[in-house]
Amino acid sequence: MTTPALHVQNVSHSFGPVRALDDVSLVVPRGGFTALLGVNGAGKSTLFNLVTRLYANRSGVIEVAGHDLRRQPTEALRRLGVVFQSRALDADLTVQQNLMYHAALHGISRARARPRIAEVLAQVDLADREGTRVSALSGGQVRRAEIARALIHAPELLLLDEATVGLDVKSRAEVLALTRRLIADQQVSALWATHILDEIEPSDGLVILHRGRVLFTGTAGEAAAAAEGDLTRAFLHLTGVPG
Repeated sequence: MTTPALHVQNVSHSFGPVRALDDVSLVVPRGGFTALLGVNGAGKSTLFNLVTRLYANRSGVIEVAGHDLRRQPTEALRRLGVVFQSRALDADLTVQQNLMYHAALHGISRARARPRIAEVLAQVDLADREGTRVSALSGGQVRRAEIARALIHAPELLLLDEATVGLDVKSRAEVLALTRRLIADQQVSALWATHILDEIEPSDGLVILHRGRVLFTGTAGEAAAAAEGDLTRAFLHLTGVPG
């Protein structure tokens, strides 16, 4: 399909006098990994909050799999799975109880939810943790359980906002590898918001966001090529952020 998984066009957003996003446009193609790269405060979370309708977009257009978020919110949102930066699971409940609750929010019956929960937990390598309380999981396991939660209704697009924050090196690599595997095996698309450059591969789509403005769109390899093959140097040059 040629319709992108996510199309954002000329979107701005302000908090009083502060302009958090300024005429932002980007595309996430289907079946791809797109990194949204920016330092803290660049506007990444604000953009995610608009795409998920936590904030209402009053300017521009946001489309999820071809469905306009303002005109067709139900159709747009049911194609979207989200892993927020803040933890979203109830630590006192088991993994299965958390996913069962989330399935109910999407109108999935208990009879249908049980096999679906088993399926998504297998996809994130947590099949043996279904009955474990979230409080007993490691940080990396919690993140993988949250990805399973985001997958429960079979979305076409995953939004992951700083999904590796607070994780050790091993867990960070596992969550990143899992996301890439889901793209390859499940034909989902992903918008991966991060400030960590070494999470990005040359073939990945790349959007550099800084102070609410898009400074670059293309592939990470293309950005690096403009700075003698060094993505870090390219990022610092574009943003003016001190090294």
